[in-house]
Amino acid sequence: MRRLPATRLYYLLQVLLFMPTWVVMAVYLVRVLHLSPLELVLMGTAMEGAVFLFEVPTGVVADTYSRRLSLIIGYLGMGIAWMLVGAFSAAWVVIMLWAFWGLSYTFTSGAYQAWITDEVGLENVARVFLKGSRIRYAGAVLGLIGQVAIGVFSLRAGVIAGGAVTALCGVLCIFLMPETGFRRRPRAERGSPLTAMRSTAVSGARYAWAAPVILLLVGVDLFMGMSSEAFDRLKEAHFLRDVGLPAIGHMDAVVWFGIFWLAGMVLGFVGTGWLIKRFERSGRKVVTSSLFTLTVMELAAMLVFALTGSTWLAIAALLGVFFARDLAGPLYTIWLNEQITDSTVRATVLSISGQADAIGQAGGGPVLGAIGNAWGIRTALTTGALAIAPALGLYGRAIAHQGREPELQELPAEA
Repeated sequence: MRRLPATRLYYLLQVLLFMPTWVVMAVYLVRVLHLSPLELVLMGTAMEGAVFLFEVPTGVVADTYSRRLSLIIGYLGMGIAWMLVGAFSAAWVVIMLWAFWGLSYTFTSGAYQAWITDEVGLENVARVFLKGSRIRYAGAVLGLIGQVAIGVFSLRAGVIAGGAVTALCGVLCIFLMPETGFRRRPRAERGSPLTAMRSTAVSGARYAWAAPVILLLVGVDLFMGMSSEAFDRLKEAHFLRDVGLPAIGHMDAVVWFGIFWLAGMVLGFVGTGWLIKRFERSGRKVVTSSLFTLTVMELAAMLVFALTGSTWLAIAALLGVFFARDLAGPLYTIWLNEQITDSTVRATVLSISGQADAIGQAGGGPVLGAIGNAWGIRTALTTGALAIAPALGLYGRAIAHQGREPELQELPAEA
């Protein structure tokens, strides 16, 4: 079967990978499985623990052997884990399955960005990241509508359908993914598999350690991971148990959460379009300044969401968090990715950043979950929001350090 051009497949994967929505999963966990705040956070902690243990080793696999093989393993594993969560009810089984999802995810983290960077070139990939970030909203909207429609009749079926789409991505990678930019080292240079992987891991760690901006960005991911765990696991429970949903009609909770996510996608789509235009006018200078501003916005919106008693103000704050995260994600990837000029360690260095996020979530998750059980979800969400503050300090240092370095050449108008 003929391989697709790399950018076309990347955009197709962006559509499909964002079709599975957490909305249906979150309502399923609360309404069908009746998980407690601590169990909800432990589910995320198990996932992040697996990411912490395997993020760098699987990144080394991608750098040593094949980005494509790593992605195939990851997408198939993620899809199977997601589907099985919809087939079981015991909390401990679901927590273990989500740990397996985390292990599978590590095969894609770093490898996905490294693959497309190799295929299109470092000078062109920033624009591809931004365009892909915008295209993904098409998949998110289609998946949201489809899964919510299924979830109204059966939340289990909605969850299983989401996993099937992710598994499909793995199948497409088997038959359609090109890998022309990656060059596997000759067997004589690799030695045994363990020797080759150890050599790649050491090279990647040394590369990251020698780059101050990379170290600062890794630190940012640590604190952002601490912050995100409470919000990601408890926002739906906060609405269902504390704030309440709008008293309009008799719509099911899954429909309301679907509306919130749809509104967030519209804002993100418009915001990403505006960001792309700014990027075309001003180049990479937009990346650092916008990223800092969006992180401040995320901190403020999280605090409002945690502390307000108004349903409508909570919805506005929720959308503010969605907007800030959606725009900050590709900017962070662009900034970190452009610091890595050695393709042979790209996936490993990106995985080190992912591991920092996992440490933050795995370390902060149980603490925030225990806070939620003891003093309520509001307190857990407030504590999580305040964890962003150190990340702002690290961003400031990274921006200052970047300003002392020679300016990088602005990217061309077209990728």
